[in-house]
Amino acid sequence: MKDFLPVSRDDMARRGWDRLDFICITGDAYVDHPSFGIAVISRLLEAEGYRVGVISRPDWRSPEDFKRLGRPRLAFLVTAGNMDSMVSNYTAAKKPRRRDVYAPGGAPGSRPDRASIVYSVRAREACKGVPIVLGGIEASLRRLAHYDYWDDRVRRSILLDAKADILVYGMGERQIREIARRLAAGEDLPGIPGTVVPAGSLPDNWGGLLLPSFEETSSDPRVYAGSYKTQYDNTDPFRGRPLAEPYGEGPGRRYLLQYPPAAPLPSPELDRVFDLPYARTAHPMYDAAGGVPAVEEVRFSIIGSRGCFGSCSFCALSFHQGRIVQGRGKESILQEAREITRDRDFKGYIHDLGGPTANFRAAACPRQLRSGSCPDRECLFPSPCGNLKVDHREYLEILRELRSLPGVKKVFIRSGIRFDYLMADPDPAFFTELCEHHISGQLKVAPEHVSDRVLTVMGKPPHGVYRDFEKRYDRENRRLGKKQYLVPYFISSHPGSDLDAAVELAEHFRDRRFIPEQVQDFYPTPGTLATCMYHTGLDPRTGKPVYVPKEPREKAMQRALMHFRNPKNHGLVVEALNRAGRADLIGFGPACLIPPRSAGHSPDRRKGREKPGAGQNRKKPRPSP
Repeated sequence: MKDFLPVSRDDMARRGWDRLDFICITGDAYVDHPSFGIAVISRLLEAEGYRVGVISRPDWRSPEDFKRLGRPRLAFLVTAGNMDSMVSNYTAAKKPRRRDVYAPGGAPGSRPDRASIVYSVRAREACKGVPIVLGGIEASLRRLAHYDYWDDRVRRSILLDAKADILVYGMGERQIREIARRLAAGEDLPGIPGTVVPAGSLPDNWGGLLLPSFEETSSDPRVYAGSYKTQYDNTDPFRGRPLAEPYGEGPGRRYLLQYPPAAPLPSPELDRVFDLPYARTAHPMYDAAGGVPAVEEVRFSIIGSRGCFGSCSFCALSFHQGRIVQGRGKESILQEAREITRDRDFKGYIHDLGGPTANFRAAACPRQLRSGSCPDRECLFPSPCGNLKVDHREYLEILRELRSLPGVKKVFIRSGIRFDYLMADPDPAFFTELCEHHISGQLKVAPEHVSDRVLTVMGKPPHGVYRDFEKRYDRENRRLGKKQYLVPYFISSHPGSDLDAAVELAEHFRDRRFIPEQVQDFYPTPGTLATCMYHTGLDPRTGKPVYVPKEPREKAMQRALMHFRNPKNHGLVVEALNRAGRADLIGFGPACLIPPRSAGHSPDRRKGREKPGAGQNRKKPRPSP
């Protein structure tokens, strides 16, 4: 097993180190795997010649645990972990989660709310005067004034609340190398692409855009929507402008300066990041607790790409990783696969070769690599752009070579297929081999809804595209003699979805004789376009009003309609149908969803009436190992 980075003074002594250059503080258990941001940053700094240690899940109730590795020479690097700490700690209903997959044994409760802020404050108390660098998804998506669902208000930048020196947003390899170089040379930090810094005034040579002040943004939803649109339009490394957000008035006014995003890594640089000497597992100090559950999802999986040009409204990828997809080189992927096959627990199944979207391997079009993403159009929405390069050949070639490696029995694709992109490919080869070799009985896809007006708000293709995909998938599997099913994913109570749309979705399930498994209430997480809609009631792309279901009772009704066959939901479904003016769906006719209250709830009195639809079968397919 490869050595982990030091987590104790004894580990430092074994390396002959009396002091570290950087100490990484993370809310996750320490997992040295390239799917964990702290592992990537720490290994990258190690490769640059710095001495790095890790403090994972520190006791935040006092500063003492933050002193366990001593005082770093250059900086503390602070992250809440692979998830926003509030998302990690609470469900969409704001209830505490019962499990934390990034914690030892999956036990919840040891990660503080707003972990980046708490850790930064404690680190400052432990070692006054040491620079603090914020990073990770929590910092990235809260880098400027943002709506916070849990407080139900606009909060100021996390950088100010954490009292840190600099914030890294997006994928941080370029930023952290430059920050480390400047800290070691005693240079100032402002001006680094992909970072945010506090300032007492605007620089003399400031050539960026001035956002509305925090006070304006937090008090006026329309101003908030406009500010978000400006930020969203400047997430491209080629055309993004510097942004300044003012705080306060008069002599005490200060600013947050956001510099344009860092340029994406070309394939050779991305390969070097993934080729670093990761242990590829959790630190053995967690063995007694049963390990770290999140490892099992990634241990035998391979990340093949970054970025996403899908631009779904409810997804923060455009705001975090950006719209320019970067793919790893084939040889780097194959080398990682060979390393996986040498793991003593490997049973022959590579669980995934993917990324944010598995079948995105390169930039959407050559123009993106010259001048960035288009400011006034999307690559796939509302229909594929004429300049979009739809090509699965390289991805297919890599999958074929992975399948041929000694010791590999199967290579699955589990991180998600963008079906509209797949349907736009005139070459049927990938579709065929996907069904023939890379599905473990079920393929998860994300149509999200069936109402075209809701899908428009979501930034998803019309429902007809999914229906065409569904039919083609069924034909292909029948041709291959395979019984494989689709497991579609749906979101309830998304902005734009009213009770009429929720009823339309329920009728779709009725007509398909389908019971959905993958459903979730809309979760307004930081940084997404849909969260801006949730807070403001406006679509920032157009400035037009958008319906937002916020009332808890209505949200419960929309969710109940998705499972209208469940007897526990009968009262909510009746209420929803009456409120929507669809009492015609209450009764015993073939088009009805449920019987009247007095008749009880037994929609399926004829044995065998429900038949498996796409994504449903009586005998559940055997899952992949």
